[in-house]
Amino acid sequence: MRYILVLFFLQISFIVNAQTQFFSSFDGAKIAYSDEGNGSVVVLVHGFINSGSSWEATILKKELIEKGYRVIVPDLRGNGLSETSNEAAFYQEDAEVKDLQALISYLKIKKFGVVGYSRGSIVTAKWLTADKRIKKAVLGGMGLDFTNPEWDRRILFANAFAEGAVLTEETKGAVAYATSIHANLKALHYLQLYQPVTPVMELKKIKAKVLIIAGDKDLENGNPRELHAVIPKSKFVIIKGVHNEAHKTASFSKEILSFLR
Repeated sequence: MRYILVLFFLQISFIVNAQTQFFSSFDGAKIAYSDEGNGSVVVLVHGFINSGSSWEATILKKELIEKGYRVIVPDLRGNGLSETSNEAAFYQEDAEVKDLQALISYLKIKKFGVVGYSRGSIVTAKWLTADKRIKKAVLGGMGLDFTNPEWDRRILFANAFAEGAVLTEETKGAVAYATSIHANLKALHYLQLYQPVTPVMELKKIKAKVLIIAGDKDLENGNPRELHAVIPKSKFVIIKGVHNEAHKTASFSKEILSFLR
């Protein structure tokens, strides 16, 4: 299943717990995040039709905290407990990336690592090109296709979440799931329509250390080996698993913990 169906069957919790906090972003939008543990900072960036709570189903988050990391998990705008809008301008001009930069500045963090998965990797890739405070980053479950501004899959799902869309076999499951969890369909439309695009030439300028990791049965977002080839000095790892499962495995956590050390 393609990246837009990432974490498709996970339960998403919208209950504010003791760890949920909020801050006002660059444009005043209220962005939710959790901040747990102590030590070197790692930010976890979630995928599409999802929220930061999706990381609770992974071994990685638990082990990061146990190994002495400070783990920050935001809900990207339009998702979870963060502010949502039905206005297109709310999502334009890489607003999600600006939110993440603003969050790190708000928390007065000088250097950190990032783990993105699926669409979270697309956002993280753009963030890498804009923020020198990132020292290490993981791009999980993603190939090179997101560098194409006319990526057919992005356009397909942007159209699928538009009002009055005629759904296809490829898109009706995603829309039905989003509807079942009461997600804002217009927000999801805009998140696809204005999704960050990072040209290959920008990826080639990245100086942070990067790990490209994907499941051995997860090639539908483009070939992760091709993404590895364009990012200087990046590390490439294949683990067992399909897209919706590989990130939850012990192997995924083990490889990332080794990379972050």
